[in-house]
Amino acid sequence: MKTNFWQTLGVKYPIIQGAMAWVADADLASAVSNAGGLGVIGTGHDSVDMIQAKVEKVKTLTDKPFAVNVMMLNKEIDQVVDYLCQAGISTVTTGAGSPGKYMDQFNQAGIKVIPVVASVALARRMEKDGVDAIIVEGMEAGGHIGKQTTMALVPQVVDAVSIPVVAAGGIGDGRGMAAAFALGACGIQVGTRFAASKESNAHPNFKKRIFKAKDIDTVVTGEVTGHPVRVLRNKLTREYLALEKQLTGQENPDLSQLTTLGAGALRRAVVDGDLDRGSFMAGQIAGLIKEEESCEEIIQSYMRVCQATIMDQAKLWQSDDI
Repeated sequence: MKTNFWQTLGVKYPIIQGAMAWVADADLASAVSNAGGLGVIGTGHDSVDMIQAKVEKVKTLTDKPFAVNVMMLNKEIDQVVDYLCQAGISTVTTGAGSPGKYMDQFNQAGIKVIPVVASVALARRMEKDGVDAIIVEGMEAGGHIGKQTTMALVPQVVDAVSIPVVAAGGIGDGRGMAAAFALGACGIQVGTRFAASKESNAHPNFKKRIFKAKDIDTVVTGEVTGHPVRVLRNKLTREYLALEKQLTGQENPDLSQLTTLGAGALRRAVVDGDLDRGSFMAGQIAGLIKEEESCEEIIQSYMRVCQATIMDQAKLWQSDDI
């Protein structure tokens, strides 16, 4: 499990909380960290002042290590990195680009850098940039996704790099965690299940939508834009997919129509609980989640079921019947 990696992060359990926009706030991040995982603050396009406020709040809620997710496309990225390097942050996760330009700054500040990647090529690039580990996310995840499945992608990345690999996407319980270890990952990232936790400030309608989800209730939107997003089906997704179908094949499709249709939809889901017009980003494992649990209960369940799964499989292969 490459436990030394988790020891360097100061984290008890090999579980990272996903940086879900509008969901990964100070309350959720601190709860995950207090439960022994690595809580993560989502920042998106936040200004430096907004990020500072989130960081300062987390520090009042936990004395455990936590991470800040940095979106490399943030218009204030230079100022964001400057702030984080003097704020006493121990770890950052990154997305939407390479942190290579800022690695010297991060290293000088003693900050561990863990980017999210969706391909072998990007994983190799990140390793060359000098990151400390990578989160390999399959297309089973909620929100913005790549093209490869977790089961297929993780072992290929593990074979391609020498740094620790954290598996993400479609890991809804301890059985999935055990599978991630079998594929060569040293830990997992969890999003949807934490979004539905007791400490999550997501609207009750958001959580109820997850609890009611079946195995086929997620759909991928945005394929025509080149930025696919996995969400739960509703009236908005039907309209969005119908418009996508209409635009597909056009020589110069007006993609601004899709932008207009989806504007503010995630906030409408997480904050307002708008069941019709909200974008309920959730992974394919939503169908596994049936009740609201605390972050501590979630983490302990992952660890307990993972251990039992591994032990059961070990007994099976030791059987004289094999």
